[in-house]
Amino acid sequence: MPVRTGVIGVGLMGAEHARLLTDAVSGSEVAAVFDVDPERAEAVAAASGARVFDDPMVLIKDDSIDAVLIASADKTHEQFVLACLAAGKPVLCEKPLTPDVAGSIRIVAAEVELGRRLVTVGFMRRYDPGYADLKAALRSGDLGQALLLRCVHRNAASVPVPSAVLISGSAVHEIDIARWLLDEELVSVTVHCPRRSSNSGDTQDPMLLVFASASGVLVDVEVFLNAGYGYDVRCELVAESGTVLLDSPAPTVRRAAGSLARAVPGDWRQRFTEAYRRELQDWVDAVAAGEPPRGASAWDGYAATVMADAGIRALDTGRTQDAVPRDQPALYR
Repeated sequence: MPVRTGVIGVGLMGAEHARLLTDAVSGSEVAAVFDVDPERAEAVAAASGARVFDDPMVLIKDDSIDAVLIASADKTHEQFVLACLAAGKPVLCEKPLTPDVAGSIRIVAAEVELGRRLVTVGFMRRYDPGYADLKAALRSGDLGQALLLRCVHRNAASVPVPSAVLISGSAVHEIDIARWLLDEELVSVTVHCPRRSSNSGDTQDPMLLVFASASGVLVDVEVFLNAGYGYDVRCELVAESGTVLLDSPAPTVRRAAGSLARAVPGDWRQRFTEAYRRELQDWVDAVAAGEPPRGASAWDGYAATVMADAGIRALDTGRTQDAVPRDQPALYR
């Protein structure tokens, strides 16, 4: 029997998840969808052969649904994840786990009380082959200890957003990947605001964040939502005996008319499709086997939210902010 998944929220992100679960993930079936836009829900359901629900809570409780994927608005994540925990169903929730620290704490507390892990947070970069190579290089010990992690996160263009969204919606990916790569917590953050791009309206864009880890590694993150030329994510690990660079991958390089060029992805779907596919396949396999999820946990979601919240405070105050998560419960060790 395939794992029958209900997808809540089928906008751009949720529709891509539904497509991958239907076309690219083995042992998977999209059995139900819900969206606040009925026409959007009907379109995704037609493509995947799913039923359309008009109440997400009914979808979660339905006995024919084995697992739930949440890609709805950030503010709805907490209520849906808690409902999945109450129903005893595995749930993959897109980042952020919740927009606020208190909501993440409530989810962690509910899962600890349940006594087993059911929550996965959609930090898919952990499944990207390039980031996996970075982690393997650091774990090998050949490069010595990590000293710096240098990150770039650029989008071609963005609708107008509050400046804080550059941290909570974009840099949160770098927060999680830094914790994962370094195997330690980030403990402070400073936000630097350069001259604002004329293409960014009232949004402080770009932005430079500098995090410090518990052992003293510095992590700098440039976030630029209106870079114009494409979607560009890069990361360089600087260690004692060498460096490892994760550059924007491109399958071909063109040489013509006195120039050398390679294509830049237009958006996240082109750059991270394989990471999303691997994340979903791993999640479905764990659900099918009745095993705990192997991706980012509710605790990881909480820890990322703690640091993103500190980053927003640093942006608002212009001062470095310290932030240390609570003691990690045994369930997540």
